Amino acid sequence: MIETIKLKYMQGNKFIPDIENAPMREQFRGFPILNNNAKKPEISCCPTGALSLEPLSIDLGKCTLCGNCKCEAIQFSNRYKLGATSREKLIITENMTADEFEKIAIQSRTEIKKIFSKSLKLRQVSAGGCNGCEMELNACSNCNFDMGRFGIEFVASPRHADGLVITGPITKNMAYALEDCYHSTPNPKIVILTGACAISGGIFQNSTQINREFLEKYPIDLYIPGCPTHPLTFINAILKFISNK
Repeated sequence: MIETIKLKYMQGNKFIPDIENAPMREQFRGFPILNNNAKKPEISCCPTGALSLEPLSIDLGKCTLCGNCKCEAIQFSNRYKLGATSREKLIITENMTADEFEKIAIQSRTEIKKIFSKSLKLRQVSAGGCNGCEMELNACSNCNFDMGRFGIEFVASPRHADGLVITGPITKNMAYALEDCYHSTPNPKIVILTGACAISGGIFQNSTQINREFLEKYPIDLYIPGCPTHPLTFINAILKFISNK
């Protein structure tokens, strides 16, 4: 026991102390800054159709943040708070700043804070994902990000969960399993789409092997963009959603 205490003292705390204001490296591609008056890229440069030119806009729900469109008209900041409670809010236009987006993007219901603010258990469903988002979500619980200190944890069974976190474009093979998982999760529950594939189908949106009927049947509470979604993006979106600040 004494040795354990010594090790704890020597190593200190490994977690990020202020997760809501954690610094991000400059190279990170986050919130896009648009200038409609500058030279625009070719529309064909976007692999997912996230880019529109007239007027200039980027759909974060489709954007893979690949950087192919980066030019005088489009620059990417390193602002990582990209979550939104409605699909429409993910469409970024020229006059929108990161600060304005963060203020309006997540507007959760009062009952969400009342029910889930102290404890939120999530079941993650990989609905045909490439394992990129899944790996980042796994990192959310490591000693660096330590999502569990906020009462947010992933659980093994939907019967123990308060909601679902869906990654991947929802393939035909996973469509039934996803719906079964949804019905196995007790009410009240929330549904979170994480990553471009889950939100829009991403680069697989025109594939004949996906079945996204689930999204037409059931309400989605939170959209968290990325390809893959960074742990800071995911954790901050969840925190704002359940705290309703």
